[in-house]
Amino acid sequence: MTKKEGSNINRDLIYTIRNKCRVCYTCVRECPAKAIKIVGGQAEVMNERCVACGNCIKVCSQGAKVYLDTKGRVYQLFENDRKNVAIVAPSFPAEFSDFEDYRELVGMIRALGFDVVSEVSFGADLVARKYNELITNNGSQRYISSDCPAIAAYVERYHPTLVDTLAPVASPMVAMSRVMKEKYGDDINLIFVGPCIAKKAETDEVNEMITFVELREMLKESKIEREQTEPSEFDPPRSGRGAIFPVSRGLLQTAGIKDDVFDGDILVAEGRIEFQEALKEFENGQINSRHLELLCCDGCIMGPGTSKENRRQYNRRILVHNYVQHKIEHFNKEEWKANIARYKDLDLTVTFDRKDKRISTPSREEINKILQSMGKNEPEDHLNCGACGYDTCEDHAIAIVKGLAETEMCLPYTIEKLHNSVKELAVTNEKLVSMQQTLKQTEKLASMGQLSAGIAHELNNPLGVVIMYANILLDEVPKDSDLYNDLRLIVDQTHRCKKIVGGLLNFARKNQVTRNEVDPKKLVEQSFDAVVVPEHVQVNINTEGLDAEKAYLDQEQMTQIFSNLFKNAMDAMPDGGKLDITIENDKENICFRISDTGKGIKKEDQDKIFEPFYTTKGVGKGTGLGLATVYGIVKMHNGKISLDSNTDPQQGPTGTTFKISIPNQPEK
Repeated sequence: MTKKEGSNINRDLIYTIRNKCRVCYTCVRECPAKAIKIVGGQAEVMNERCVACGNCIKVCSQGAKVYLDTKGRVYQLFENDRKNVAIVAPSFPAEFSDFEDYRELVGMIRALGFDVVSEVSFGADLVARKYNELITNNGSQRYISSDCPAIAAYVERYHPTLVDTLAPVASPMVAMSRVMKEKYGDDINLIFVGPCIAKKAETDEVNEMITFVELREMLKESKIEREQTEPSEFDPPRSGRGAIFPVSRGLLQTAGIKDDVFDGDILVAEGRIEFQEALKEFENGQINSRHLELLCCDGCIMGPGTSKENRRQYNRRILVHNYVQHKIEHFNKEEWKANIARYKDLDLTVTFDRKDKRISTPSREEINKILQSMGKNEPEDHLNCGACGYDTCEDHAIAIVKGLAETEMCLPYTIEKLHNSVKELAVTNEKLVSMQQTLKQTEKLASMGQLSAGIAHELNNPLGVVIMYANILLDEVPKDSDLYNDLRLIVDQTHRCKKIVGGLLNFARKNQVTRNEVDPKKLVEQSFDAVVVPEHVQVNINTEGLDAEKAYLDQEQMTQIFSNLFKNAMDAMPDGGKLDITIENDKENICFRISDTGKGIKKEDQDKIFEPFYTTKGVGKGTGLGLATVYGIVKMHNGKISLDSNTDPQQGPTGTTFKISIPNQPEK
C-alpha cells in the first residue's frame, strides 16, 4: 500500500495570517525544511517544501502561523449514512489531563456523532511487532523509522538517497485504519484524532484528521458537557504496551528492543536539531551501523496539535505513563492475544518516493556578492549569530540568492544600516537647519532691501541739494572765517550721508549675476585697488590649491565682496598683522578663504553680522551694510559664506576667517 499520491503533505496545511506576522524570523529558525521565505518582510510558507512538522506554529508567539482547520469536513461526513469511526492517538492522556476518567472523554466523543471510538495504540502494538521482525530478520540492512510522517516527508525531500532505508512499515494510525476497515468494511467514515498536523495529509486511508485542539473546539461548538454524557470504554480491539508509543523511545519499548549504548542497535533522536544531525551523519556513513528511531517533535505528546496550556514535557510523560500503568493493571491479555492473532497477517507495508527539494548551492561568486552587500568581506565578519533564522551567514546568503530570504533579515547588517541612516538623518537635519537659517536671513534681507531702496530714493534728491549748497557756501566763505569749519563739518557729514544712501541702494539692488571668464588670482589682486593697505599689514595670496586658471564669476560684484572683506580685515588689525587669501577649487566650486589676525568677532555677534545696519565698529566708522551686501552677492551666485572667529588668545590665535564657496560654472 502506498502513501497518498503526491504525499499530500503539500495541501496548504500551514499558512500565515499576514497582519499578525511581526517579522521575528523565529519560524524560519525553527523550520527544519527551511520552507518559509521572507517576502517584503512577511513570512510565507512554501507548501511544496513544507513537511508539516508544525514547529513554526508552536514557536509563533503572535499566532500568525495556523494550520488547516478540518472540523467542517468532519461535520459534513456526519451528514451521510456511513458508520462514523474515530481512532484516537495514544497521546490523548497528555492532552486531556482535565479528565480524571478517560471514559468521560470517550463518552463525549461518541456524543459528537461517532458510532465507534477506538485507540490507535492497538495499531502501535501491530507496528511494533512488525518493526521488531524487520530489524531482527534483515541482517546488515539498516532502517530509519517511518511512523512519524514529518520525518518520512523530510527524508523524501531533503535526503532522497536515504528513501530506501525508511522502514516499509505503516504508522500506527495507518495500521489502525486498516484494522477498522478489516473489522467494519471500507464503507465507513474514518476520522483520526491526534496531536500531529502532518497526519492530515499522510494518507488517503483515513477520511479526515482533526487535532486534539480541534476536538476540544468541536465539543465546545456542539455544547457537549461531560455531566450530560455517559462515560464509555474504548471499542475493541484494545491495546497493550502500544499505549506508551507517544513518549520518547515509545516504539522501542513497545517492541521490546534495546537501545542502550552497550547492547542496543538503535540510535534515538528527537526534535528539530537532533533528528537533522542524525540524518546527516547517517547519510555520511558515520553512524550507518545503527538503526535510527526519529521523531520531529520531542515525543508525540508535544505535537503542534496539542493545547498550548500545560506544555510541560515531563508532566505529559507522567500522564501517559499513569494511563498505561492503569491499562496494564486492567489488561485482558487473552483478549489482546486473540486480536493480535486475528490481525497478524494484515498488510502493514508502505512505500516512499523520492521528491528531491534540496536547494542547489549557488556559485561562490553569487554567495560572495551577497555577503559583501551586507558588509561581510572577511571571515571575521561572519558572526553566524542566527538572528536571521539561518545557522550561518553563508546559509543566509544562499537563501537570498535563491529568493527565500532578504538582506534585512541580518540583524548586525540592519543595525549598522540603521546607525548609518541615523547619521545621514543627522547630517540632513543639520543641512535643513542651515537652510532654514539661510532662508530666514534671505527673507530678512529681502524685506530690509525693499525698505532701504524706498528710503534711499526718497533721501537722494534732497541730499543732493544739501550737498550742492553746502559746497557753494564753503567756497564763498573765507578759510579764516568762523563759519568755515562749521560748513566743512556739514560738507563732510553730507558726503557721509551720500555714501550711506549709496550703500543702501547698492544693498537693495537686485542685480542679475553676469558670469564672465576671469582669472581668480588677478580678480583678488585687482580688488586691493579699492583698499588702502597699511604698511604694517602683510598680505599673502596662496593659490597652491588652485588648479583652474579660469573662473566664471561676476567680476564687478566679486570685487565689491573682496574690497568689503579686505577693508574690514584692515580695520580689525590697527596695530598690524597678516591677511592671508587662499584660493582653491574642486570639480564643482571655487573657494576663497580670507583670514586676518585681528581681534576677532565675538560669538554673540557672529549670528548678526550679515544683518543690515549691524556693525561692531565705533559710531561713525561703519554703516553696517558691507557684510550684508557681501552676503547678498554670494547668494546671488548660489554660493555659501561662513565664518570662523576667535577673540580669546588663550584658546589660540585671534582673528577671523571668511570662507566663500561659489559654483564654478558658465552662465546658462
